[in-house]
Amino acid sequence: MNVHHTTQIQLLQVRMDKPVCFIDTDSAGKLRVQQSALKILEQIQQPVVVVAVVGLYRTGKSHLMNRLAGKQTGFALGSTIESKTKGIWMWCVSHPTKAGTTLVLLDTEGLGDMDKGDPKHDTNIFSLAVLLSSTLVYNSRGTIDNKAVMELQYITELSECIKVKSSDEDADDSSEFVKFFPSFIWAVRDFTLELKIDGKDVTEDEYLEFALKLKHGTSRSVIEYNFPRECIQRFFPSRKCFTFPFPTAPENMSHLGSLASADISSEFLKVTDHFCKFVFHDSSVKRLKVGHTVTGRVLGHLAKTYVDTISSGAVPCLENAVIAMATIENKAAVKEGLQVYQSEMEKLKDSFPLELKDVFSEHQHLSSTATQAFMKRSFKDTDGKYLKSLEEKIIKLFDEHLCQNEHASKKRCEEILSSLSAPMMVKLKKGFYAKPGGYDLFCKDLEDIVNKYNSQAKKEVKAEEILEEFLKQKSVDSKAILQADKKLTEKEKKIKEEKEKAALLEQEIKAREEKLRQLEEKMEAVRQSNEERMRQMKEKMDEEMRLQREETERAMNRKLREQADLLQKSFKEEADVMRQEMEEFKRQNTESNRAGELVAILENSSRRHEEEVATMMQQRSVQMMAIQQMIVRSEAEINRAREFAAIVENSSRRHEELMAMMMQQYRANMMAVHSSNGCRTM
Repeated sequence: MNVHHTTQIQLLQVRMDKPVCFIDTDSAGKLRVQQSALKILEQIQQPVVVVAVVGLYRTGKSHLMNRLAGKQTGFALGSTIESKTKGIWMWCVSHPTKAGTTLVLLDTEGLGDMDKGDPKHDTNIFSLAVLLSSTLVYNSRGTIDNKAVMELQYITELSECIKVKSSDEDADDSSEFVKFFPSFIWAVRDFTLELKIDGKDVTEDEYLEFALKLKHGTSRSVIEYNFPRECIQRFFPSRKCFTFPFPTAPENMSHLGSLASADISSEFLKVTDHFCKFVFHDSSVKRLKVGHTVTGRVLGHLAKTYVDTISSGAVPCLENAVIAMATIENKAAVKEGLQVYQSEMEKLKDSFPLELKDVFSEHQHLSSTATQAFMKRSFKDTDGKYLKSLEEKIIKLFDEHLCQNEHASKKRCEEILSSLSAPMMVKLKKGFYAKPGGYDLFCKDLEDIVNKYNSQAKKEVKAEEILEEFLKQKSVDSKAILQADKKLTEKEKKIKEEKEKAALLEQEIKAREEKLRQLEEKMEAVRQSNEERMRQMKEKMDEEMRLQREETERAMNRKLREQADLLQKSFKEEADVMRQEMEEFKRQNTESNRAGELVAILENSSRRHEEEVATMMQQRSVQMMAIQQMIVRSEAEINRAREFAAIVENSSRRHEELMAMMMQQYRANMMAVHSSNGCRTM
């Protein structure tokens, strides 16, 4: 019987026709996350590519985001001196080139709006865009000159607004930003210059790198000039630049969103198309600090964690966010895995009673599927606490279903015996067996019932146990019939009584042996489930370690390129600082404790398995001892029956010999009498 069911967790994809407000401010001016946006993200179980755009207000950020969404309109386009977008707005669409992925577009409030009262508001919005995105687009107008770079002052404040580790609060851990920060795109709007440096044609990327070039010297003005450029280079080693010409005539700019393609500059459309294709192809899926893939649901939790932290006046910490996400996701992973197991086992109940091997087979299949569901959602379960919780809950449900299957089997076995023994019950009520030879008739009917029952209930879990109970019940009738049977002598009754005791004991032994066999089957099922769980756990840990290595290697490669560039430009001191950062990366990668965590988790799981097996082995030993004791009792009963039968047989033989002697004596006496009578007659 095939009782396996395929369980598949659907990856929900949300269709949004227009953007919604994601993060705004309350009446007290504090940032907050909109619950309606969180509900949308909660439904997205796919990985997400998050593209956020930031920049000064009235620079056309929203138009670019609409293009990425494949729409002409959507995000609000401003046509006055006021910033149109307030807070952060969100638009979730299907990724056009990456199947099974959702593209999340975040359009942020324009920086530098004169109406804002809180001087930290812009910095907080910029920090959130960096923390939540996998690609950050900085939108500016005109050229990338020193003024444009200095306007990107928010980058210089990131080391004060974002922490990587929760320990050493005063320590500067900004050197690790490169491992977790998004890729960086500088979009220059209304660009009118020729892409030439010293009379030579250059690419847009070369133009950006030229604008970020450091100056030699140690004067205050040089330090102030270099500082924002150093921050951009250190925090965002993956950089790209696009220069957009004017999209249309100035008089049409106020209704850019409604213009037909024919009314928009072909060169602008060409650059926009190139920009969109690059974002679609090169923007990576958002990942957490530990390399865990971010889904829409996780993105919502992250946003809530970061916004709540900022609103409380604290500094957002990547490590704390990961810990908070791990707690939320691991609890949900346990619930999700358990739901997978429970829902399918509930369906199995409709087929109860089943053979034990079918229940064990389905348990192993569903336990593996539940563990897969757990592994898919969980992360940073470093001590195996949540996996252990799932194991314990599954075992509890498994035992409950075993009991329910046994109950169903017991009911069926009782129904079979009730049906088969119905004619016997009628005979008992009518006193059919209350006559000479009635005991043998009763035994024959009982034997027929047992044979038919064994044929019909041979695959039932409780077959032997219920038969044992039935025979014990019928032994009361058997004894009464035996004692009333006048055809049998007292000695014959005693022999049959001893044989019946031995038969009952033999059935009790069979029932115990069946329980022992079932326990051994359960031990094997638990062992196989544990092996499968450990295999999946090792696969997940190996994957996490691989992602961590790749994360470090990417950061190292970026640092190496920056170091080579600095050395080439004779910035030896800065290159030495970068070399020290790379050495620290290597040390952290070498000292990574993920392998140790894997060993610890595997050891904990193995220890729990050994404890389960030890408990079942103890139960097995108790049952084995009980069986051995019953076998000894059975052998003693059989020996007593044999001895009694031998005594009866010897007594019967002596009785027959005595009778033969008496008959011989009687015949001799009779012959003597006849002989005496004959003599008198003569």
